Amino acid sequence: MSKIISIVSGKGGTGKSLFAANMGALLAMGGHRVVLVDMDMGLRNLDIYLGLENKIVYNVMDVISGVCRIKQALVKDKRFKSLYLVSAAPPKDERDITPLHMDVLCSKLSEEFDYIIIDGCSGIHEGLDLAVAPADTVVIVTEAEIASIRDADIVDRELVKLGKESRYAVINKVNPELMARGIVPSLADISSDLRLNIAGIIQYDDNVFIATNKGVPIVLKLGTYIERNFSKIVKRIVEGDRY
Repeated sequence: MSKIISIVSGKGGTGKSLFAANMGALLAMGGHRVVLVDMDMGLRNLDIYLGLENKIVYNVMDVISGVCRIKQALVKDKRFKSLYLVSAAPPKDERDITPLHMDVLCSKLSEEFDYIIIDGCSGIHEGLDLAVAPADTVVIVTEAEIASIRDADIVDRELVKLGKESRYAVINKVNPELMARGIVPSLADISSDLRLNIAGIIQYDDNVFIATNKGVPIVLKLGTYIERNFSKIVKRIVEGDRY
């Protein structure tokens, strides 16, 4: 039975899509059949993070509206045995879409894939309902920064209203020195402000952003502390553990 994981954030720029891309890559490297579905409508980035921007023909709205079949919208990442992308529509798309559409789409994708990872939106609007509707687990990617933590908590409260019980936070771009000096919230502060499980933290590292801008998931560099850390975080989310 496939598992559906939605990645969201309280505000933009937290590294939500970066995390989604690397999570998908790690699971595919582990031998699983994985599809990434970009639901950040009008602001798609997953294709760039995977280096697949020149291969996009159809997008998720084309599938839902019947313009194309699912297989036509699936773009394979040839670096992996089984990692596929369904891109978001680049401009704002006025075609109607509901949570039921997402349920049906993910039900069909579940016939072919072990993991469906949805790269959702930032903030609270109708896009959040769409991105998390079919999800078994929701991950909020945030930063160790006051506004980001507050926005993550607001999104988490919405997820509770939507009945999502399996919820995790990933704290990205952590600067240990600033945290030690008390300039940014500590892990203890973050844990007390958020009511969901923390799957792990990702330290700020220029190599992550260099890899992203080259369209290469950083986890492809096996044996690095970054790859090992990502692997532990993903394992906790998939297996239902906590940090």
